[in-house]
Amino acid sequence: MAAAILTAIIAQFAKTLATATELGRDVPTTVANFFSFFTILSNVGAAVVLVWAAVWFWMRGRRDAAASEPRSLALTLACASTYMVVTGIVYNTLLRGIPLPQGSEPIPWSNEILHLVGPLFLLLDVLVGPARRCLGWRAVLAVDAFPIVWVVYTLVRAPLTTDPVSHDPWWYPYPFLNPHVQPWGHGGVALYVVVIAVVITVVAAGVVWVGRRRGRPAR
Repeated sequence: MAAAILTAIIAQFAKTLATATELGRDVPTTVANFFSFFTILSNVGAAVVLVWAAVWFWMRGRRDAAASEPRSLALTLACASTYMVVTGIVYNTLLRGIPLPQGSEPIPWSNEILHLVGPLFLLLDVLVGPARRCLGWRAVLAVDAFPIVWVVYTLVRAPLTTDPVSHDPWWYPYPFLNPHVQPWGHGGVALYVVVIAVVITVVAAGVVWVGRRRGRPAR
C-alpha cells in the first residue's frame, strides 16, 4: 500500500510539473502548491508510516507474538489513519465531481488511490491490523495538532500566493477554504473549518477508541 501511494503521488506530481512547464506556469509556485494540499501531505505521511510499520513488523512483530507496536509508531499510525479517513470523507462528500481548470485534472487512477483506496486501507488497518497498542485519550489532542497547523499555514499563505492557473492574487487548495467563492465569505470558511475540525476530532477519537479495545496497554 505504501508503494501504491508513493507511485500515485509521484505520477501526479510528474504530470503537474509537466503541465506547468508546458503551459508556462510558475513552476516553483506550482510545486509549493502541490505539497500544500492536505491530501498530498496525508498520503505522504501514510506511506512513510506504513513503511515504518512494515519494517517493525518484519524485524520484530512477526517473531514475538506478545509484541505490540512502539508507542511512537502507534501514535503516528493513529495520526495517519485519521488524516486519511478524513481525506476520504471530505473528498467524496465535498470535492468529487467539482470541475477543475483545464490542465489541472488529476490522473484518474492516482486520484482514486489517494482519495479512496488509501483511506479505505488505513481504515481497514485500524479495524483489523495486528499488534495494536492501547493509547491514552490524550493521543486525540496529538492527532489534532497537524490539521491546526495546516489550516493556519493555508489561510496565511493563500492571500500571499498568486494562482499560477487563474492568475488570481490568491490561491486556496480547496474551494471550501476560499472566502472569494463562499456565499458567506470568511464566515463560511470559518464554519467549514469548525465542522471539519469536529470531524477530525471525532474520527481521531474513534481510532483511539478502537485501538483501546483491540490493543495491549503499555507496560
